[in-house]
Amino acid sequence: MKVSREQMVENRRRILDVASRLFRDKGFDAVSVAEVMKAAGLTHGGFYGHFSSKDDLIAATIGQALSNDADDTVDLREYLDDYLAPRHRDNPGRGCPTAGLAADIRHQTPAARAAMAAGLTAQIDRVEKALSHIEEPERRRVAIGTWAAMVGAVILARAIDEETLSNEILEQTRTWLKAATHPASD
Repeated sequence: MKVSREQMVENRRRILDVASRLFRDKGFDAVSVAEVMKAAGLTHGGFYGHFSSKDDLIAATIGQALSNDADDTVDLREYLDDYLAPRHRDNPGRGCPTAGLAADIRHQTPAARAAMAAGLTAQIDRVEKALSHIEEPERRRVAIGTWAAMVGAVILARAIDEETLSNEILEQTRTWLKAATHPASD
């Protein structure tokens, strides 16, 4: 049965969405191609019509996941509230791909690492735009530090099973970043 071009595009999008959620939730190594295809409601054989290998899928997933909202302008205070929140920590499959995948990316292919680098650049640029009240070149330094602290806090908060400390990591990082990025004179 021949599949239309539109259906091929839709199937690829579905595969990437499912893979993104599964990779963030379980890690790259714990997810098989067969699991991705089953969760997408497609046959395993159909995979190779979209990707040459699991490595190709990983690189495409990272690229797509990190580009989804990178161009949006954000209110940094709201972004900090949403990002550094227990609901984000508790839902890695639907959360930030950087926080969900950064620790594993060093073991991936150069294509996957390049997709992560492009995504990180886009996210840092997004934060930098939200810091327009800070003069250059300080703005870039603050943007990089802010993004690194946000991602690091979520990774640390997810790494432990002590809920009190986990919540404290999120809360204190959020409070610290708000003070650092929006001085009292604002």
